[in-house]
Amino acid sequence: MTTTRRSNVAAMLRTTVLMASLTGLLVLIGALLGGPNTALMFLGIAAVLNLGAYWFSDKLAIKMSGAQPVSEQEAPGLYQMVRELTTRADLPMPRLYVIPQDQPNAFATGRNPKHSAVAVTRGIMKLLSEDELRGVVAHELAHIGNRDILIQSVAATIGGAITYLAYMLLWFGGDDESPFGLVGALALVILAPLAASLIQLSISRQREFSADATGAQITGNPESLASALLRLEEGAKAIPMQVNQASEPLYIVKPFSGKGIAGLFSTHPPIEERVRRLRQMRPALG
Repeated sequence: MTTTRRSNVAAMLRTTVLMASLTGLLVLIGALLGGPNTALMFLGIAAVLNLGAYWFSDKLAIKMSGAQPVSEQEAPGLYQMVRELTTRADLPMPRLYVIPQDQPNAFATGRNPKHSAVAVTRGIMKLLSEDELRGVVAHELAHIGNRDILIQSVAATIGGAITYLAYMLLWFGGDDESPFGLVGALALVILAPLAASLIQLSISRQREFSADATGAQITGNPESLASALLRLEEGAKAIPMQVNQASEPLYIVKPFSGKGIAGLFSTHPPIEERVRRLRQMRPALG
């Protein structure tokens, strides 16, 4: 097994462990509140809410970003690039959009490869070289191929159910024989949603690492994405961007500089760590 493949398998295993942790936390709180049936009931409620968000994820993300559809006549170079990369990745051609903002950034969305979209900002097309832009587009196609929208939607469903259950435990109480009592309920209502959020953020960071690795495999040149990430980070710090905070995890780099925010509470891994991992791939792909 190659180093790159081992890295991808390890990333998926870490994601699986994190998802299992979310599920375990949900079952624990459900049992404290009223048993597994209660947990399943609230999981069902959260699933219905998040299924709608997942099913219409592309439309919601495009609308929140203000992205505009771009035709092949308007952006022939972009279309040619994406078509070449989708052929290499064995993916269908996504819909392409341009976000009318100067900060260099990009995102992918869609419930599956056949219903996907890639959006790039006006700024990214001006700042990056063609090779660097290829690295970014390959990263976004990797999110589509890895079905990261589905993974994050499931994580959001379980995380939402945990939050609902924690508040139910506070207001309606759990098992009368539970040793937790009111103090335990108060602790859970604070700590359980926090733990769920931390796990969700960790899943988001793992999927970014995985998309970096898969994107580098698609292009065969991890340095193109590594160089792009360094330039994008500087662009995000220098150029403000009007963006709905709920859509922040979609972007390849944080639209906000995030100074002073602890790494545990970040939707994205540190750029220097992403670059380091990409550059470690060079011998394997060279």
